[in-house]
Amino acid sequence: MVGSIKVIERFFSLPLNYADPEGKKITVFVRNLVPVQKAKTQEEQDKLPYSLTECYLGGPGFECDLDGILPVASIHEQGYQTLWLDPRGTGLSTPFSADLVQEKSDSEVFEYLKHFHADNIVRDCEAIRKLLIGGHSDAEARKWTILGQSFGGFCALTYLSFFPEGLKEVFLTAGLTPLVDHPDAVFECLMKHVSERNRIYYEKYPRDIERVRTILEHLDTTKVRLPNGGILTPQRWLQLGIDFGMNGGIDRVHQLVLRAANDLKLFSKLSYGLLHKIETKQELDSHPFYAILHEVVYCQGRSADWACAKVLKKYPEFLWTRMKEQPASIPVYFTGEMVFPEMLDEYSNLRSLKNVANMIAEYDAWPALYDTEILRQNTVKVTSATYFDDMYVDFERAQETARSIGNIEQYISNQHMHSGLRKDPKSVLTALFKLSKREMD
Repeated sequence: MVGSIKVIERFFSLPLNYADPEGKKITVFVRNLVPVQKAKTQEEQDKLPYSLTECYLGGPGFECDLDGILPVASIHEQGYQTLWLDPRGTGLSTPFSADLVQEKSDSEVFEYLKHFHADNIVRDCEAIRKLLIGGHSDAEARKWTILGQSFGGFCALTYLSFFPEGLKEVFLTAGLTPLVDHPDAVFECLMKHVSERNRIYYEKYPRDIERVRTILEHLDTTKVRLPNGGILTPQRWLQLGIDFGMNGGIDRVHQLVLRAANDLKLFSKLSYGLLHKIETKQELDSHPFYAILHEVVYCQGRSADWACAKVLKKYPEFLWTRMKEQPASIPVYFTGEMVFPEMLDEYSNLRSLKNVANMIAEYDAWPALYDTEILRQNTVKVTSATYFDDMYVDFERAQETARSIGNIEQYISNQHMHSGLRKDPKSVLTALFKLSKREMD
């Protein structure tokens, strides 16, 4: 018991490959939180409906830590017990990292990682649903509600495509993914949002134009090693811009720029404390799925082929190699939610996965993620929090997706960023639950 919440830690043994259900198994972990005031007995708990949260902290490749479960109270108030999933390969769900597969060949690791696409995350969820509530005699009692934040929303639409019979209701937050088969068009579309956030950043902190250039010049002429052996290159420094899409991200990046510029002024080098801070902010060493599988979350029957890197070549303002010859008054732009092949050299714990990552990037047999006809005919209630100024999910593309899904309603806001559920869970969820009642004026 933790306060007024009962915590049940559930481990499920599930197939790595659902086409071979008797083959290799993996563990999938779900943390079950039960509001004690609504379920004082086991009988009351058994009757309390489930709400499953997929990929709450984003992804792919991130677990759902207990300390980070901010919206739990608002969900429990609606009469649910909640399930918080560590998607396969993360957290307590048979985790994946370079050190855990060092005895495996590249081809073995590649074959293993082919099973960590969203379709199998959804199959895990459906298998867990059947184990927990599949035995109820009442068909409605065999269904559950799911909440998908960001990549979790992508997974929710996959769930809605292939297993709608298991769903009572679907809530999405910043998760209306474009229904595409390749990421090129997605990243092309998002570039204008990343550019706009850079414009706002430099408008707020104009002296950072010079500071950023000074830092990049230092990194270009000095090989800077991070505490764990990674290399802080100019382009890796610019990857800090991924934070621009989150509440307070612009200010956090400014603080790093200010500290780095101060280090160089005082000591002509970057301090250990700063380098450690950068290393902990850039989580690819500890969450390699994000680097290896980020682009393939959009892929259906096509290869990702390092799409971000190809798109970025069209935008010289993001490339130090192109900008360093420009006048000092011209800002160099930070990149956004993007992955690049050079990360496999820059991040120490990705180096041994370099061949595997390139094999994943070239793989073109990814299975279907969506059934557009089923989505069009959908009858399950879908309620989405869609943010007008989301740097990671383009609003217009989200509206195209919304027009392709039956029985969907949206709470649209320009008062929240991508991290709206984390920053202000009560207001976002209150709006969603109110809208889900479908009470028309």
